[in-house]
Amino acid sequence: MDMNLVSALVGAQAQGQQVQLAAAMMRINADAAGAIVKVMDEAQQNLASLANVASGIGQNVNITA
Repeated sequence: MDMNLVSALVGAQAQGQQVQLAAAMMRINADAAGAIVKVMDEAQQNLASLANVASGIGQNVNITA
């Protein structure tokens, strides 16, 4: 077998693995972005539920145990 052909096949295999890794990283990033959006949405809903609380509530909280 020609060494140039072997070298090309090995290079192509390495490129395929790099593409698979890049695709996996993009999926992870998309999942993380979706999780961040979900957390921000939940936080906004929690703040909306506290909109009717009287002013001054929670300012003097004793956190020592």
